[in-house]
Amino acid sequence: MADTQHLKDLVTQVRRDIVRQVHAVSSGHPGGSLGCTEFLVTLYNEVMDHDPSFNMDGINEDLFFLSNGHISPVFYSVLARAGYFPVSELSTFRKLNTRLQGHPTTHEGLPGVRIASGSLGQGMSVAIGAAQVKKLNGDDKTVFTLHGDGELQEGQIWEAAMYASANKVDNLISTIDVNGQQIDGSTEQVLALGDLRNKFEAFGWDVITVQKGNDVDAIITGMKEAMNLTRKGKPVCILLHTEMGNGIDFMMGSHAWHGIAPNDEQLAEALRQNPETLGDY
Repeated sequence: MADTQHLKDLVTQVRRDIVRQVHAVSSGHPGGSLGCTEFLVTLYNEVMDHDPSFNMDGINEDLFFLSNGHISPVFYSVLARAGYFPVSELSTFRKLNTRLQGHPTTHEGLPGVRIASGSLGQGMSVAIGAAQVKKLNGDDKTVFTLHGDGELQEGQIWEAAMYASANKVDNLISTIDVNGQQIDGSTEQVLALGDLRNKFEAFGWDVITVQKGNDVDAIITGMKEAMNLTRKGKPVCILLHTEMGNGIDFMMGSHAWHGIAPNDEQLAEALRQNPETLGDY
């Protein structure tokens, strides 16, 4: 078990990384990145069995696929601080000839990135393929995915969900970031999602709800519960209720921060609210 306070310190540092990355190039997606910080920090530092030396095949290790690739700032920060590549490389985010593109890509050869993502709706399909390969190879590790709730408006998600249950892909845990916001407004206004628990259960999934999706301890509890449901004939869905922009008061709860960068004054305030804990890049 990792020390919970260390995880919380890492969360604060990753928040600093996120806002500094997007501010430096005046572009990027801070809102969803901040909302998923606790989840990805916990996943990579408490839950998954993974190897930062990185082999694309990922044999005998847990795999993670980021489907909503626009939250690359948090993904890059967590990967770097987990040892996949130098933390100093975060300073190259979205710059020319960088490996840290605005949306993760594989042709850049960035350790930790197994698929290009950004075109929403595709990550679950890829993860299902990887999970089935593990089953065929006798590899008992788990495949994890993360999706935005707005992403569930993509039809491919539901085709994949139907396939996963029909084929008993029970080594898959897909987490939905339920923050109720997307680029054009609230999910309720853009295209209401209805009862997600009932939907996934109707598609043959086991479902876990984590109401405090920005609380490290609650995430650990929920992930343990999800892991205990794997290998029982059904894929597992976690409904993770988060706050967009979490940890920075003027960004929280608004779709406006989906894809804009803070100015100099806003950056200073964001950093004031999240004091340096483990060292800036």
